[in-house]
Amino acid sequence: MINTLRSRTAIATFTGLSAVVALAGCSSAAADDNSGTTAQSQTSTSDSSATYKDGSYTEQGQYSSPGGQETISVKLTLKSNVVTAVTVTTVKADPTATSYEQLFEAGISKVVVGQKLNSLNVSRVGGSSLTSQGFNAAVAAIKADAKS
Repeated sequence: MINTLRSRTAIATFTGLSAVVALAGCSSAAADDNSGTTAQSQTSTSDSSATYKDGSYTEQGQYSSPGGQETISVKLTLKSNVVTAVTVTTVKADPTATSYEQLFEAGISKVVVGQKLNSLNVSRVGGSSLTSQGFNAAVAAIKADAKS
């Protein structure tokens, strides 16, 4: 009886500690994502040999948020196929989306400036993955506009 009780206590303790460790890992990742500096970028190989004309290009991208359809305007400046400047503007129509959009706007420059346009494809910036979808749609249009 005592061994059974000890075994159950050990299993419950181990299970509880495992859950705490797992949740601690999730919470630190979420905190990093909201800092505006964490970002992931993926390389796209579909147009890896494309070349683009130097200049500034502006396009809009659409994406769906829980509050509905959102729009982002992206202005990229290119020199020798490399992004030298970026400006994004969002509509801020939905209050929930607005906070994510602001984090995205604050962090996007750190992610894309200095990157080659042909491999640019962001997946998460400042905790926002949905805004990234609209950004990538605008970048696809810019690639088409800037092809030489």
